Amino acid sequence: MLLFPEPPAAGDAARWETLFDSEFGDEPRVRHRSFGWDLTDGVTGAALEEFGPRGYDIEASVGLMADAGALAPHPRENRDVHVRALDPMPGADTDLWDAVVELQVASRDEGHAEEGHRIFSRARLADRRALFQPGRGAWYVALDPEHGEVAASCGVVVTSGRGAFQVVDTALAYRRRGICSRLVVEAARNSAETFAAERFVMVADAGYHALGLYESLGFRPEERVFGACLWPRGE
Repeated sequence: MLLFPEPPAAGDAARWETLFDSEFGDEPRVRHRSFGWDLTDGVTGAALEEFGPRGYDIEASVGLMADAGALAPHPRENRDVHVRALDPMPGADTDLWDAVVELQVASRDEGHAEEGHRIFSRARLADRRALFQPGRGAWYVALDPEHGEVAASCGVVVTSGRGAFQVVDTALAYRRRGICSRLVVEAARNSAETFAAERFVMVADAGYHALGLYESLGFRPEERVFGACLWPRGE
């Protein structure tokens, strides 16, 4: 990804693509192009005109924040699931880490190939585990008490008192049962107690149905950011 200080202007699509290729053209696994601009007030510039005709997705995200003391359980949160942190050390909780990978594969955006996304998810989780091993947060799962299945999962990376939520996912069969709300609050509570997180950050797609849920838990929208991404569909 390339991050620019200003949104795209007329003529920037071709220029930015050239810059991207010059930075990443020697890496054959990079088969996409992704751009962002370092503004938080929802400025798109000429993104639609420049990147839309080239087949890019124009991505809108909302950044939400909450102080640790502001988060509160949802009145309809699920009290049956068991929420716990996974052990990040090599060889520990292997079955549960594998189940998190499969949950992310099942929840992938339409157009991403299954095996390719599985490889990506494993690599992403390996990066997070490397952060968690020295105590920079944890990955959390909500387990079905009857079958022990991973019903939902998320990570929280803690840096200098800030807990950044990672990949909040609920399995299709467990949605709309109050599991996500329970998981998010419990993960935040544990991160505050164990890793001294004082505030939390959550980023969600602007059209994501869970935005209202996050606000009901105590998160408040603070930023609106845009980006442009082109990626090979179905490969």
